[in-house]
Amino acid sequence: MMIEWWHWAIAGLVLVVLELAIPSFFVLWFGLGALLTALVLYAAPQLGLAGQLGIWAAASVVMALLWFRVFRPSRHKTLIGTAAGEVIGEIGLLVSAVAPFQRGKVRFQRPVLGAEEWACMAEAEIAAGERVRVVSVEGSFVKVAKA
Repeated sequence: MMIEWWHWAIAGLVLVVLELAIPSFFVLWFGLGALLTALVLYAAPQLGLAGQLGIWAAASVVMALLWFRVFRPSRHKTLIGTAAGEVIGEIGLLVSAVAPFQRGKVRFQRPVLGAEEWACMAEAEIAAGERVRVVSVEGSFVKVAKA
């Protein structure tokens, strides 16, 4: 029995649809590799089984590696659009002193996340009246450091 291009196309479509049932985002690349093999076999019908399997394996591995190395989701994460992304780096005036394990208050010139004044904490003691910069947002308060 000779494997034809449409066999690869059907196998590719089955693997792509199988990705919907198995949410691993890994089977997809083998399905796309099979579809690419179907295109190559359609253009060059004399290609042997070893060549077909080689094209399928190489295409699948290359696409999977490209996804996990170049386009991986964790590389493109930013804080833009999140509460922390809008607040980090803001400069404010310390209204009440802050020390480790003690909360103080910081006031901003313009409202930050809907409020001009926020409860804050710091890793070092900072006197009232000092300018501070927001380092992170931790729950209902901000963590600050001297500006």
